[in-house]
Amino acid sequence: MPVTERALELALTAAQAAADKKAHDISVIDVADQIYITDAFVIASASNERQVIAIVDAIEEALVNLPEKAKPVRREGQNQGRWVLLDYVDIVVHVQHSEEREFYALDRLWKDCPIIPFVDRDMVDATAGTEAP
Repeated sequence: MPVTERALELALTAAQAAADKKAHDISVIDVADQIYITDAFVIASASNERQVIAIVDAIEEALVNLPEKAKPVRREGQNQGRWVLLDYVDIVVHVQHSEEREFYALDRLWKDCPIIPFVDRDMVDATAGTEAP
């Protein structure tokens, strides 16, 4: 069973919120067919602990401001700021320091799962302004 519409909305909103805070290597992975506890993972990297926390805060704010509010049922790793997990049931968000991202390689672990396309809206706006008439 593919990712639900609600999970897709949450995942893409979380990914955009992360991008807005300059997260890099943002991946949205459809894990619905592999595990039953969630539909999608959002994985984002940050260069330092402060940025990890800023990205997490932005994601939480963006999801609580949706018309159908979403709050995490579980939040782990906040104190260290190296890898924060936000569990929204429909999606699980992983915001990792770049070193943790490389070491734990969640993308490789879930490489057999479909990738949900995500394009940062700022990148779309930037390329739209450079196209020839």
